[in-house]
Amino acid sequence: MAKPITAEFLQNFLVVWNPDEGSELYKKGFYGKPLGIPKPKAAQFNVPLMLDLMEGLYLAEKRIIRVVEGPRKRRVNLEKIRKTARELYDEFDHKYTVYKDLREHGLVVTPGIKYGCDFAVYKHGPGLEHAPFMVSVKKLTDEVSATEIVKAGRLATTVRKRFIIATPDMQTKKINYLIFKWFKA
Repeated sequence: MAKPITAEFLQNFLVVWNPDEGSELYKKGFYGKPLGIPKPKAAQFNVPLMLDLMEGLYLAEKRIIRVVEGPRKRRVNLEKIRKTARELYDEFDHKYTVYKDLREHGLVVTPGIKYGCDFAVYKHGPGLEHAPFMVSVKKLTDEVSATEIVKAGRLATTVRKRFIIATPDMQTKKINYLIFKWFKA
């Protein structure tokens, strides 16, 4: 196993300060965003890499990164990252369960805020393709109105994506994916 990459915990995100290590991490699965580069075209860049807490927790659980904080670079445990993420994200545990499942199935997962959903999901990665899926995470007890489905479906069709509702069962960790396919009658 390779030596974990060091990421510094800074309030609501993690930073890989070493550009070579950040580039390596980005190449491994399009993790993070290179600072000041909104749409990186190359996998090698000379700036720090910013990770959100969801992908940071995933990478820390996999021991791909080692999270530190403060002037003494003290190690941050997984529970502190999880606790901070729960304060930052609504329904973090549900969203993280889906994020982790998608990543475990070899997909690239990025924030879906610009599509009004939780995740934009790629088979190959940003820059290589447009995200074919937009995923909204719902609890098993959530009600979803027909209007919500139609709105999401219209947006997905407009941006040429498949709309998916993911509902994780937090007891079993099984996730149901409801994929909508739109057609003209």
